Amino acid sequence: MIPLAEAQDHLRRHLGPLDHVELPLARASGAVAAAPVRALVSSPPFDNSAVDGYALGEVTGERCHIAGSVAAGEFSDEPLTPGTARRITTGAPVPPGTFAVAMQERARVIDDGAGVVFDSLPAAGENIRRAAEDFAVGDIVINESQLLGPAHLGLIAAAGYGSLSVVRQPVVGVCSTGAELVEPGAPISGGQIPDTNRIVIAALLAAAGVECVDLGRTGDEPARVRAHLAESTDRVDVIVTTGGVSVGEFDPVRAVLEGTDGARWMQVAIKPAKPFAFGTIDGVPVLGLPGNPVSAVVAFELFVRPALSLLGGGSFEMTPTRPALAAERFRRRPDGKVHYVRVRTVEQSSRDEPGSPSRVAPVAAQGSHQLAGLALADGLGVLADGDGLDVGETINVLPLRWAPRTTSRTEARR
Repeated sequence: MIPLAEAQDHLRRHLGPLDHVELPLARASGAVAAAPVRALVSSPPFDNSAVDGYALGEVTGERCHIAGSVAAGEFSDEPLTPGTARRITTGAPVPPGTFAVAMQERARVIDDGAGVVFDSLPAAGENIRRAAEDFAVGDIVINESQLLGPAHLGLIAAAGYGSLSVVRQPVVGVCSTGAELVEPGAPISGGQIPDTNRIVIAALLAAAGVECVDLGRTGDEPARVRAHLAESTDRVDVIVTTGGVSVGEFDPVRAVLEGTDGARWMQVAIKPAKPFAFGTIDGVPVLGLPGNPVSAVVAFELFVRPALSLLGGGSFEMTPTRPALAAERFRRRPDGKVHYVRVRTVEQSSRDEPGSPSRVAPVAAQGSHQLAGLALADGLGVLADGDGLDVGETINVLPLRWAPRTTSRTEARR
């Protein structure tokens, strides 16, 4: 067996970011910037009002004469003279000669609309947003390799761009292997089972915002498996298979990948998801996951999710773990493996102690074939090799991103 880190390092060495594409900002959420972004315009591009109110010239007395108005989207180069005020809306350019902007709430119009007085006068420069106070032309507003979220896209738009060069996000083909598989919902005869893995992996990809191509299922004959996968290599960037990676006589994926670029069959010191295979078909990387459904999900979190991040321009990183406390005894025996135990939060962090750990317990069904237990879990508890943990000891938990959050102690125990 090899450590998990060694298996992950093998993927790092044989995978890299995809090519760059230009995307409109509306489609760039979740992508990674391919290069630094320098501002084409300043933000704000001009001095403007932070409030609805009155732009004031130099104040000469208690009363100001109202000299017109300026709204957002308008521009006036007529300066304010001492003792005058101009109605102004939020975001409108302040006129030349503006001393400050007084809030509407502090103003009282007099003399049938010809003048205005104020409860209190603003300080010099108050309520004025200065040009380029956020960023100036030429400033780098987004760094290369930045994962783009809503605020980043707004920042890029403010910098004068309508589209952006990003690392292309991978298109993933998903295929199940196994002569025993039938389509979900189809009649089952002796020895057959529904193909659950394609449904689960495709849903995980969809939840991660990744485009998925359903490659269907195939049997256990290596030549047919290879031909089936090769048919898809012109429309996907990576293939994820389930099943056929163990040591059995009818495990075809291992045989198909053997001898290809970067090929390696690995027995990883983890439970579940011990067998894992990597290789290529016609230059397209193939990640071979185990066939047991829980093992496939664990392998997805440990290998596929970080690999997709790397292909999309990010770093090869698993979902960060969080510390929790064992609400029950976590039993296991030493076997040289790290166990990924399906856990459920039974008590959230204390509201009286922000940052305090939650309490988690193992779900009842821990078999690698038991989807019922996985469906009850909201995380994978990481148990180092040894005798387990006692109640109250700390356990690191890898959150299952797709699992619903526990909202109350009562709900968590249902």
